[in-house]
Amino acid sequence: MEETVSSTKDRQRAAARARLEKEMAERASSARKRRQRQAIIGSALAVVVIAGAAFFIVQALKDDKGTETTASPDPSASTGADPAANLPPAGPGTVNCVWTPSAAEGGGGKVKDVGLPPVNVPNTGKTTLTFETNLGAISADIDLSKAPCTGASFKHLAEKKFLDNTKCHRLVNKDGFKVLQCGDPFATGAGYRDTDGTGGPSYTMVEENLPTNAEKPYPAGSIAMANTGQPGSTGSQFFICSEDTVLPANYTLLGTINKGLDIVRNVVKAGDDGAFEPNPGGGRPKTEVVIKTMTLTAA
Repeated sequence: MEETVSSTKDRQRAAARARLEKEMAERASSARKRRQRQAIIGSALAVVVIAGAAFFIVQALKDDKGTETTASPDPSASTGADPAANLPPAGPGTVNCVWTPSAAEGGGGKVKDVGLPPVNVPNTGKTTLTFETNLGAISADIDLSKAPCTGASFKHLAEKKFLDNTKCHRLVNKDGFKVLQCGDPFATGAGYRDTDGTGGPSYTMVEENLPTNAEKPYPAGSIAMANTGQPGSTGSQFFICSEDTVLPANYTLLGTINKGLDIVRNVVKAGDDGAFEPNPGGGRPKTEVVIKTMTLTAA
């Protein structure tokens, strides 16, 4: 009888142990599946956030080159070679610039062939960039010690009358993002066309003088260069900030408006037609801005 009782208790203990082991195994399996789901969701969110950020960076103030000439690849990206390695040494008060030729009619966009600016350019002094528009003069101070290559590019383009009789093709009027975008040599004539914003010069350049103030990267009155979101894709398109604008610090700060900011503000306030909503945002300015001439003079 005692043996019978003992055997029963052993069986009960074994059964209880089996149930416990089964429960622990099920819990471990559930926990493992839960961790896997969390990992997958976390990864998916990370991808969405990264992709969203990348899309915003590329789309927010791109050179409108989703349909425009794509930037020529950086020669150093695939070969590891320094594109400036074969340039002659820069003399006092100068710097060497790298101009990457753009393929004509590449990437669905347009290229206006104006040759290449000089390789060796000044990196001291200041110049004044002036746009005579149908609404009045808009001018900006450029510090060549900060943006020598971009300044040299605009000097070259001004000499070629590159932007004469062109119009500003895009406007964005949103909280923290208020800009007027111009610089397409093919945006001409009456009214707007789907191709406006798809043009540029026959070269691109490396970004320079990127903002260092994360809280206020592009203050009101800034004139900065648009690009495709890829390094070395700066061309001729630029944007003027009518108010403080928060964007990733990926766009060359060319200079600061010293005259005509009120013109830009009035144009931005007048709004746009929403042609570029929801992405990249904004639209064509309701108040047309035509650049009659562009000049660059010593300050």
